[in-house]
Amino acid sequence: MRRRTFIASVVGGLLAPFTPLAQPMRKVPRVGYLIPTKRAGIATLMAMFTEGLRARGYVEGQTIKLELRTAEGDYSRLPALAAELAQSKVDVIVAASPPAIVAASRATKTIPIVMAFWGGEGLIESGIVSSFAHPGGNVTGVYMLADELEGKRLEILLQALPKARKIAVISRGIGDDLVREVREVAATAKVELLLTEVPGENGYGALFKTMARDKIDAVMVPSFPRFAFEYEQIIAAAAAERIPAIYEWGYMARAGGLMAYGASLAGLEDRVAEYVSRILRGARPADLPVEQPTRLELVVNLKTARALDLTIAQPLLLRADEVIQ
Repeated sequence: MRRRTFIASVVGGLLAPFTPLAQPMRKVPRVGYLIPTKRAGIATLMAMFTEGLRARGYVEGQTIKLELRTAEGDYSRLPALAAELAQSKVDVIVAASPPAIVAASRATKTIPIVMAFWGGEGLIESGIVSSFAHPGGNVTGVYMLADELEGKRLEILLQALPKARKIAVISRGIGDDLVREVREVAATAKVELLLTEVPGENGYGALFKTMARDKIDAVMVPSFPRFAFEYEQIIAAAAAERIPAIYEWGYMARAGGLMAYGASLAGLEDRVAEYVSRILRGARPADLPVEQPTRLELVVNLKTARALDLTIAQPLLLRADEVIQ
C-alpha cells in the first residue's frame, strides 16, 4: 500500500503544472551623455551614437538606457550636470567636448568616462590621462585632431581660393583662437588673418554683414561645439553675404556650406559606442588606449560653389571624398 502511495505521489508530481524558478532580473546598463550644446541641435549626433550601440547589441529603451544631460549652451552648468550623473551612479559617462570631459573627470574618479572628442592640447598636461597608450585612470575614448587640422583647413581653403588675401576666423572666445598651425600656413601664403567675434547669441547675420563690408575673401569656421550645432545659421549668413567658408564636419558641406574637412562624425560616434560597449562588457578604461581618428573626409559642395560664382580647381575635386553636385 505504501509502495502504491509513493508511486502515485511521484506520478502526481510529474503531472503537476511546471512552475519555472524565478530568474534574476538582468540589470539594464545606464549610460550618461554629457554635452554642452543645446538639446535641439544634437538629434543627428545622438542618432549616430545610438546606431553604434545598436550594432553592438544595445538597444535604447530595451537593453540600455541613456541619460542625456545638455548644458543648453551654458558651459557653467556642466560641473553640476556631471555631478548629477555621478551621483546617480550611471555605469558609463560619455563626455562630448573638452569642457564636458573636464567636468566629468572632476565629478568622478571611479565611474568610467568615454571622451567623445577632446580637441586641442592639454589632455595629458591637465592630468585627464597619463598617456594615450596607457590612460591609467577612469578616462579614455576618442581624441580628435582639432587644432592640428585647423592649418590643413586653411590650406584647402586657399587652394580653392588662390587669390584670397583676407581670411576671417570666427572666434571661439576661449583664449588664443589663432592656433600655431593656422598662423604658420597664413604666414607662408602671405594672407592676412582676422579674428572675428560673434556679436551676442546667434549673431551670425550681423557678423557676416560686417565681414562683407570689410571685404573679407573667405571664412574659416574652426572646430568648436557651438559652431558644430549652430551650423545652419552660419551657412545661411554666409550664403546671404556670398562669402565662401570652410567648415569642420562633412554634414556642414552637405547642408550647403562650401567645403568641409575633418574627421567623419559618424565614424567617431561609432568608435565612442565601441568604447562604451567594451567597458560595459568588463574592460577597464585604464587599459583602453586613447584613439585618434583614422578616417578624414573632404567634402566639396559644387552647388554652393556655383552659387558663389566659384570654380574649384580639378586637383582639389579629385582629392575630395565627396563632391556634391
